[in-house]
Amino acid sequence: MEGMSRSPPAGSYSNGHHHKQQGGGTTTQRDHFRSRKSRQTGGRVPSGQQETEAPPCTDFDKAYFQSYSHVGIHEEMIKDRVRTETYRTAILQHQRHIEGKVVVDVGCGTGILSIFCAQAGAKRVYAVDASEIALQANEVVKANNLSDKVIVLHGRVEDVQIDEEVDVIISEWMGYMLLYESMLGSVIVARDRWLRPGGLILPSNAVLYMAPVTHPDRYAESIDFWRNVYGIDMSPILPLAKQCAFEEPSVETISGENVLTWPHVVKHVDCYTIRIQELESVTTKYKFQSMMRAPFHGFAFWFDVEFSGPANNDAPSAVEESPETTASVSHRRKRANPDEALVLSTAPEDPPTHWQQTMIYFYDPIDVEQDQVIEGSVTLTQSKENARFMNIHLEYASGGRSFVKECVLR
Repeated sequence: MEGMSRSPPAGSYSNGHHHKQQGGGTTTQRDHFRSRKSRQTGGRVPSGQQETEAPPCTDFDKAYFQSYSHVGIHEEMIKDRVRTETYRTAILQHQRHIEGKVVVDVGCGTGILSIFCAQAGAKRVYAVDASEIALQANEVVKANNLSDKVIVLHGRVEDVQIDEEVDVIISEWMGYMLLYESMLGSVIVARDRWLRPGGLILPSNAVLYMAPVTHPDRYAESIDFWRNVYGIDMSPILPLAKQCAFEEPSVETISGENVLTWPHVVKHVDCYTIRIQELESVTTKYKFQSMMRAPFHGFAFWFDVEFSGPANNDAPSAVEESPETTASVSHRRKRANPDEALVLSTAPEDPPTHWQQTMIYFYDPIDVEQDQVIEGSVTLTQSKENARFMNIHLEYASGGRSFVKECVLR
């Protein structure tokens, strides 16, 4: 998404935040939209249903939107060439669905994706963002002489009014571990309010993966360091060092060499059909078989998103859609042929992105042998304190020992 908390540069570690905002802008062409206060109903609602009242904007939401007002967050995302160029390529790949059509950009940030759509021939683009960066986006639109095509709406998707159906929804909504920050919910709201039947959503699908990892260098750097510091035994600090380094998830870049097995699909998201309720809690059981003898330090999580055609898809999927498979086939972020869907991957073996990978480390590694089984379950739950945070409950067993790890991605 446009708008995330700043992530650490490659090679550094962060036990924290990602990115994305929602909403945006100032207004023109008022015949196509109004604020929610001006009407009791509006936007497209599925047949037979009444529009539900927008949820209140909490203090947590306001703080989240405020975090995206800082230009540094947007600079980091735009400079992520894998991210930005994949989106631009996807827009051009689907130009026939965009040219002459109405587009909504959910969480427009600086407006770059909205402008890409306008350059691809969109008739009208609603650039929506709840952060103050929307004011800057409007100035960017003016500077590029696109005010007749791009309408910046400063507000939440749940609150702004668009009085016409739209043909395309585009959004860079993904957070760390895909679902952190809960911005996908805003895309679902936009879909249910405005997207015409047969419309296009970019990206169309997403898959969250997990795999066990070994990372001796990271453990040595953060933990073993304290065993001998300039000849001084500082090992009494080890328990605190482990807690500080590994209590919470860490966002960092690893390589394919750190991964012990094929990945497991935690969650497949079909942006055309997923419901908001499905995001409240995600649970999966896994069973891995280590491909090598190594210390098992924890689990890595990453995701792919796919940019395929409208509803039933025009092209063969490049992302594995069955959550029961282990995804050995689904890691094809590069299209094998021009008809295969375009994929943006954050996998360890792919070029790094600002999302990096999300790591959950154990306080103490487990030595595993080649072919040793690692099994258990993971549950990802929206925090009741703040739905944009993610509670993680991880159960794992190997070599006759069982463990539980709980942490929060905040």
